Amino acid sequence: MLRRTMLAHGIPTLGIVGAGRVGCALGRRLREIGWRVGPVVTRGESSARAAVRVIGQGQAHAGLTRQILVADVLLIATPDDAMSKVAAELAEMGSEEWRGKIVLHTSGALGSGVLEKLKLCGAETGSMHPLQTFSGREIPRLEGCFFVMEGSVAAVRLARTICRELGGIPVKVKAGGKAAYHAAGAFVAAFFLASLEAATRILMAEGFTRRQAVRALEPLARQTLENAKRLGPRAACTGPISRGDFGTVELHVRALGGFPREFGAAYVALSRLAASLLSAEPRATLRSVERALAAAGGGNSEPQGERLGEKSANSH
Repeated sequence: MLRRTMLAHGIPTLGIVGAGRVGCALGRRLREIGWRVGPVVTRGESSARAAVRVIGQGQAHAGLTRQILVADVLLIATPDDAMSKVAAELAEMGSEEWRGKIVLHTSGALGSGVLEKLKLCGAETGSMHPLQTFSGREIPRLEGCFFVMEGSVAAVRLARTICRELGGIPVKVKAGGKAAYHAAGAFVAAFFLASLEAATRILMAEGFTRRQAVRALEPLARQTLENAKRLGPRAACTGPISRGDFGTVELHVRALGGFPREFGAAYVALSRLAASLLSAEPRATLRSVERALAAAGGGNSEPQGERLGEKSANSH
C-alpha cells in the first residue's frame, strides 16, 4: 500500500494549494487510501473550509503561510496562470525548508518547469494530471483513469505510486508534450460539449424544446461512443461522408447558413477532419468534400438570435 511504500517513517502528510474540483477530488481519494491531509490553502477562509469538508480532513488556511511546510508532499492545484507565482511565493519561505519535499502540480497543459524556483530550493518537482473530467459536486472515481506525469525521478516515482494506489494507469511523457496532450483532451471533452450544444440549438431552432433536443441526441452520442470502443473510430463512422453522399454535405452547409458563422465553420472544419482521418481513401474523400463545400459557398452568416434557439429555450 501507498502508506508503506511512499515514506519509510510513517504516513505521509499531504498539503494542497488551490483546492478546487481537482484538488478536492485528489485530496479526498488520497485521504481514503490512508494519506494524512494537512494544510489546505485557498485564497479565502470560507473556500478553504469548504474544501476541508469535502476532503474530510485537513486544516483550512486563507493564503500561503508557513503552515504549508508541515507537508511531506505538496499538491498545487491552482489555475495554470497562477502556478509559477505560487511556486515563487513558496520558494521565498527558504531553500532549507524545501529540501527533500516532493511538489507536484496538476496542470494538464504545463510541465514541471513552472516549479523551477522550488526545484532550485531542493524540492523534487513534477506534474501529475488525471485525464478525467471534474464537474459539479460529485467526486469522480479514478479507477481506470489515465494519469499523465513528468518531472524528476523521485517526483515521477511518487506520482506513479499515487496513480496505481488510486487504481489509475500511469503514463510518463516529456514536459514539452504536455500542451499537445491536453489539447487532445479538449477534443473529447470541451469540443464534444460545444458540438453537442450546437446540435441542440439547431434542433431547438427547428421546433424542439431544449429537453427534447437533449433527449434526442443523448442515445446517438452514447451509441457513437460504444461503437467507437467496439469497432474503432473508422469503422464506427456514419453519416454522409462515410457513405460518399457529398450532395448531403452540400445541403448541410447551405442549411447552416441561417445560423451563426461559427456553426458552419465548425461543420466545414470537422468535415475535412473526418474525411482525412476516418475515410478508407482520405485523399479522394477529401477532394469530394472540398467540391461539396465549394458548391455550397460556405453558407455562413452573422449570428441571428432566434436561430440560436433562444425563443424555444425561453418558452420551455
